Amino acid sequence: MLVMPWPYLTLLSAGYVLALTYGELTAQASIAIILLLLAGFSVRQQNIRYVRYFGHALFILLALTLAFHIWPGFYNARMIDHERFTDNAAPFTMNLNLDKPLIGFWLLLVCPWINGRHSLLQTVKASTGALSLTAIVTLGGACLLGIVEFSPKWPDQAWLWMNNNLLLVTLVEEALFRGYLQGGLSRRFKHLQHGENLALLIASLLFGLVHWGAGWEWVLLATLAGVGYGMAYRFGGLAAAIATHFGLNLLHFGLFTYPMLAS
Repeated sequence: MLVMPWPYLTLLSAGYVLALTYGELTAQASIAIILLLLAGFSVRQQNIRYVRYFGHALFILLALTLAFHIWPGFYNARMIDHERFTDNAAPFTMNLNLDKPLIGFWLLLVCPWINGRHSLLQTVKASTGALSLTAIVTLGGACLLGIVEFSPKWPDQAWLWMNNNLLLVTLVEEALFRGYLQGGLSRRFKHLQHGENLALLIASLLFGLVHWGAGWEWVLLATLAGVGYGMAYRFGGLAAAIATHFGLNLLHFGLFTYPMLAS
């Protein structure tokens, strides 16, 4: 019997309340919720596999529109507007998104297997090792590529950024890319000799590609980071992947140019 991942649902609920406090919804947003419910019922039924395929396809389509803020009816409150945290940094804008958390809710409610079962020791060891290596590779690579530099800071908006990044960004992205994609592909490829490695690579490449708008450098760095998050997920579960992802983002925010050097 699968155990519902209540800690993650609680965190997502807290993040959604945070965003909902500052944002608004319209009737159009309810259509996305209804379609997500339809996708969930389709995926959970056991009799007709093509109905399950339809449910997964519908969810993926909805996830893309919600993640890229295409679906209408969500008014995401802008909390940071073109702020430069250091003089040489590109301006940064941050919204409290009401649409993206729905992806995480769907995954945790419909696919609780994405959580897995790992001990606290496994989670700590996996996240600590993955974060150390991933930070060296990605932040070091970003410095070598000339897109960030060492720039310690702690602006007034840091606590708001931390809550948003953990609850509304990192948790949702790791549930999607590591739990759903990597975990689902690992289950699908379990008959292959290197199935888990292939699943990790595909999820990492897709994670890199969603950063295409920031330039090829960020696609490369995000792909490498995805490998680190994937290793954390493989050996420490979803909590390890979230801790690794958030830890890297926090190091980037607090110690280096954020989000990048101005061109």
